Amino acid sequence: MAHIKFTTDSASDIPPAMREELGIQVLPFPIAMEDQEYQDGFDFTPEEFYDMLLSAPKIPTHAQLNPYVFTEMFEQAWQEGFTDLIHTSINSKGSATCANAYQARDDFYKDHPEAADSFHIHIIDALNYTMGYGWAVVQGAKMAAQGAGAQETVDFIQDWVDHVRVIFSPLDLRFAKKSGRVSAAAAFVGEALGLKPVMTFSDGESKILSKIRGEKALVAKLVEMCKNERRPGTPYLLIQGNNHEQSDKLREACRQELGEEAALAYCIGGVIAINAGPNLIGVIYRV
Repeated sequence: MAHIKFTTDSASDIPPAMREELGIQVLPFPIAMEDQEYQDGFDFTPEEFYDMLLSAPKIPTHAQLNPYVFTEMFEQAWQEGFTDLIHTSINSKGSATCANAYQARDDFYKDHPEAADSFHIHIIDALNYTMGYGWAVVQGAKMAAQGAGAQETVDFIQDWVDHVRVIFSPLDLRFAKKSGRVSAAAAFVGEALGLKPVMTFSDGESKILSKIRGEKALVAKLVEMCKNERRPGTPYLLIQGNNHEQSDKLREACRQELGEEAALAYCIGGVIAINAGPNLIGVIYRV
């Protein structure tokens, strides 16, 4: 019988209570802020990090997860007797972390050829960020807890990340422009005219879908897109930062227009906040 370990990185933004309840191992990205290093998702709550971020003299940086981190994780899971390890990774087009996971897997099997038939390492490139893939890991872990096999679970996660839509709007573009990782934001012009971008990631690349004037119209646009594109019968999630007013308005508008509550409303973590800014709202759904 399969004994499956689920792993991911902290940019998946899985809330601590969920990862602990389901035994999901989350690898924290290291965040350097002035002369301190923090473990994303472990050394602070999202709200605490937003305050740290806004008061920092310069935007913090975060490093990729190196192959050694993955090698250590694979070794431990194998020693603990798992038959399968399913790792869902941050977008390979925005971080070398995913490539490092693949490299570590190759190295692991070179060092342990005897593990090839008994311990299977599955790596999934989310080509996305935040709970765009974190949600799939959570659901996969729930499936496995109810008896689903490794391949069935891998197929589910892959199908979700292949069809997920993450739409969001950074209401303050300072961070997205400075970080350089959200390339579409860097090219956006229109703040002086009061325009806000609605953005997504398509095949790993950031794209601007629309330019909206005013926050009321922005909330309406996000809800409209979700209503028109979401696959019937599938959940939707709400992305939140430190803008409680707009988050509350988006939640209420979704409730009214979609006729149901969000499956989850959660706060982005440190890595996402550094690159998109803490002042943002968004929706995640399956198309």
